[in-house]
Parts: sequence; structure tokens; C-alpha cells
Amino acid sequence: MRKVVISGSAKLQDNINYWIKYFEKKGYNILDYPRPIKKEKFIELYPKIHKEFFENITKTSMLFVMNETKEGIDGYIGAETFAELTFALMQNLVYNKNIQIIILRMPSTNVQSYEEINLWLKLGWIKLYDKNI
Repeated sequence: MRKVVISGSAKLQDNINYWIKYFEKKGYNILDYPRPIKKEKFIELYPKIHKEFFENITKTSMLFVMNETKEGIDGYIGAETFAELTFALMQNLVYNKNIQIIILRMPSTNVQSYEEINLWLKLGWIKLYDKNI
């Protein structure tokens, strides 16, 4: 069965729910996705959730970077999402994994990792979303 991990901002739960349903309809098993953590439990829960998320990236067949518009920035990719994307890419390059890495949209030039994303797209290491996946 095809497996997907959805990466992106946990603050965009409506968008996350949309993509979960989208991939389930296409027959994917959703291994993980961003979940909000209550402020009062953040320090306690974050390490375990963070570790499990990265472990699930090693088990997935696709990492889908849901870089929706956030805070007025088109194709927003924050530090955490960039770390997840980089981790998946390194699984492919260092350990010969075959994780398909898809980003929803080209990030704005205001996104800190814009240059790297652009280079990785040119190298074919990651791909832009195509609704036919």
C-alpha cells in the first residue's frame, strides 16, 4: 500500500484535513501529519511526537509538503517543514531510499529556503504537486 506523510504547518488544520481526505480517496495510508499540541503540554509531548514524525518519514513512500499560504506568504515553508523535507531528501541521497518528495506549490521568494527548494526542483530531487499523483 502507498504511504504518505503530510508535512506543513500544524496551524493549518483545515488544509491538513483536506489533504488527508484527498490522499485517503486515492488509496494512500496516512502515516503522519502535523497535529497541534496544547501549549501547556508542548514541552512534555513535543519530543515524542517529533521523533515519531521523523521515524514515519523513513517508512513512507511519499512526503507531501503542504506549503499553503500562511501569514500572507505564498508557499510558506517554515524551519520545521524544511527540516522534514531535508531529512526525507537525505534518506534518498544517503541511504538510497525512494521517498517521493512532493511540494504543493513553489514557495515565495520570501521563504528562507527558497534557493534550496528551487535548486532541488531543478535537480529533480523534489517535484511540484501534480493533481494526477
